[in-house]
Amino acid sequence: MPKRILIVEDEYLIAQDLADEVQRLGFEVIGPVGRLDHAIDLIEAEPDIHGAFLDVNLNGERVYPVADRLIARDVPVILMTGYDESTIPHQYASVSNFTKPITHAMLRDALASLMSILTASEPG
Repeated sequence: MPKRILIVEDEYLIAQDLADEVQRLGFEVIGPVGRLDHAIDLIEAEPDIHGAFLDVNLNGERVYPVADRLIARDVPVILMTGYDESTIPHQYASVSNFTKPITHAMLRDALASLMSILTASEPG
């Protein structure tokens, strides 16, 4: 069964490009969703999320409540921002982040990183 990757991004073209590339690389996409409340509802309804790409700024709302819920479930998260990474609060210093625009090469590297985290945490 393919690993399931959540995409939370409020810019339609970016969200669709991420979703297309994630699927092309063999993962199942959850979303994409572009609103904080929809993302929270989705993660509460979806027990099997294996990784997430989260846009930090969703139409003026910060995505951190989504990140916190996923991190509490040990789901690897990658934050995406169009701003300088120094704007990300210090409590997320250990969370991977990318500055937009995200290239397909960056996305492949990020997915490889997520998969190595998942593989390391699987019982075996």
